[in-house]
Amino acid sequence: MTTKTKPRPVKAKPTAVKRGGNHQRDPLADQRRVPSGIVGLDEVMEGGFRPHTVTVIVGASGTGKSTFAMQYLLEGLDNGEQALYITLDVQPKQIVQESVLWGWDRMEDYVDKSLFFFATSGNDFKAIIDEQLPALVEARREYQTPTRVVIDPLTPIIWAEREKSVQRELIGNLFNTLKEIGSVLATVEEHGESEDGAGATASTPIFLADSAIHLRYQPIGGAFNRTLEIVKMRGTRHGEEVYPYIFARGVGAIVRTTPIYDVQKARGHEGTFEQAISAAKREDASPVLIASLEKMRDNWAYDYSPKEALEKVLRSHHIERKD
Repeated sequence: MTTKTKPRPVKAKPTAVKRGGNHQRDPLADQRRVPSGIVGLDEVMEGGFRPHTVTVIVGASGTGKSTFAMQYLLEGLDNGEQALYITLDVQPKQIVQESVLWGWDRMEDYVDKSLFFFATSGNDFKAIIDEQLPALVEARREYQTPTRVVIDPLTPIIWAEREKSVQRELIGNLFNTLKEIGSVLATVEEHGESEDGAGATASTPIFLADSAIHLRYQPIGGAFNRTLEIVKMRGTRHGEEVYPYIFARGVGAIVRTTPIYDVQKARGHEGTFEQAISAAKREDASPVLIASLEKMRDNWAYDYSPKEALEKVLRSHHIERKD
C-alpha cells in the first residue's frame, strides 16, 4: 500500500464561473459552480457541478470514464487548484502515462506539486475510509486552495462488500468525508442490470451521490456511438436528452448538446482548424489551449466538420470565433 497524504499548497487563481444553456434562471442557478472541464457538458447543467458535491460517472468498459475524470482534474489544475486522485487498482505512473498519450503532457508537471495520488490495493477498505482518509482531510484543513477529488474507480469497494447495507455505509462515509475537501467525481464500472438502466453495481453509488452521469457505448460503427445521459443532478436544472460525445486527442471528450444538421463526409478540414487557432491567438489565449487545438487538428479522425466542436472548445475559454 502506498499513500501520499501531505499535499503542499499552491497559489490559487480565481476560477471563472462558466454559465451555459438557455434555461430560465432560478435561485439555484446563481450558486457558484465548479466547471467540469468536459467540453459542452456544462451547457446542460447550469455551468458546472455544485461545490462540495459528489458526481458518479457510470459506464461499461470503453466509454471513457477515466478520460472524463482526467479532464475534470485538469480543468482545476490549469486554473490554480489542487487535485487528489484516489486510485484503487491502477498505479499513478500508469495514469500519468495515459494522460500523456491523450496529449496532456502537462499532467507530469503537476505531480507532487498540485496533483497528489492516494494509491492503495487490497480489500481492507473500511480501515482506509474510517481512518486514513479522515486523517488526510484533517491535514488539509489549513489549506485554502480549492481542491478537486477523483476516485477512479470506486468499483473495487462495491465488489469487496456484497452486502448492500455494508456497501451503503462504506460508500456513504467515503463520500461525506471527501466532500469536506471539495467537489468529488467517482467512476463506477457498469455490470448487471437495474431498474434505472445503469447497471446493478452502480445502484448504491447513484443513490448516495448528488449527481450521476451515465455513459453508453454501442460499437456499431459511425461517429456517434457513444452517448451521455444525466441521470440526476440535485439542485440543478439539467438537460434531459441523450447527448452524443466524441473524443479528440489534445482536448478529450466533447459533448454534442445541439442536433446535428450538416455532416460533412469529406476530410480536409485544416482551414476550419486554422481559423479556430487564429481566433485563439488573437485573444491571447494560453499556450495550453493553442497546443490542444493543434493536437486536435493533427489527430481529427472524423468525417464530419469539426466546426461545432471547435466552437465549443473556444467558448469554454470565453473566446468567440469570427469567420
